[in-house]
Amino acid sequence: MIKKMRRVKINLKNIKDKIIVVIPAYNEEKSIGIVIDGLKKEGYKNIIVIDDGSKDKTFEIARSKDVYVFRHKLNRGLGGALGTAIEAANKMNAEIVVTFDADGQHIPTDVMRMAAPILKGEADAVIGSRLLDKNLVKGMPLVRRIGNFGFNLITFLLFGVKTTDSQSGLRAFSKKAARLIKIKTNRMEVSSEFIKEIGAHNLKLKEIAIKPVYTSYSLKKGQTNLNALKILAKLILKKLMR
Repeated sequence: MIKKMRRVKINLKNIKDKIIVVIPAYNEEKSIGIVIDGLKKEGYKNIIVIDDGSKDKTFEIARSKDVYVFRHKLNRGLGGALGTAIEAANKMNAEIVVTFDADGQHIPTDVMRMAAPILKGEADAVIGSRLLDKNLVKGMPLVRRIGNFGFNLITFLLFGVKTTDSQSGLRAFSKKAARLIKIKTNRMEVSSEFIKEIGAHNLKLKEIAIKPVYTSYSLKKGQTNLNALKILAKLILKKLMR
């Protein structure tokens, strides 16, 4: 006699309640409200915004959206904001922490896609790669593609972890990973520091292809050549000091 398998209904609402989305923001008054609204529309209630010493209305707009908002009195940089955000998420006992850019580059529906490998036990950390699918790379400016390739190579040579998009701002971490990873840098080199921490703690890493949304506004938020050189210098120094 063959028994019929009982279909298990997955309650996405309960799963989404276990996810905390953290958003580092600096002078993002034009986009922060739209980003938060998009995440809330997808059913994410646990959202943390770190206003990193903005000089515009980022803090006021985020606070009006009924989310958790923390404010740095001084601008510390992306690393400082993400460090504060992950620390706050850990104190809130997050099951999964997802980092999400404030400039509107990411799609809210990708949050669950990022969380899926962790929920299935396939990964401790997930990176949303803009370069994994060749069909999705077309929207990325050539200079960005070249820059990302360079950072991927440098990150691998310094820390021994392969990734196709080491500088992606869309990441997901299990509770275990979020508690193990320690962010010490304050600036843009934080993206490579995440990779270093993943390797140092032997965390299972998985990449999934994502499609970024590029607008004239989000493109202005990218790296300059001078910033890239500064990041490279800091990464090498960090490697030598290990």
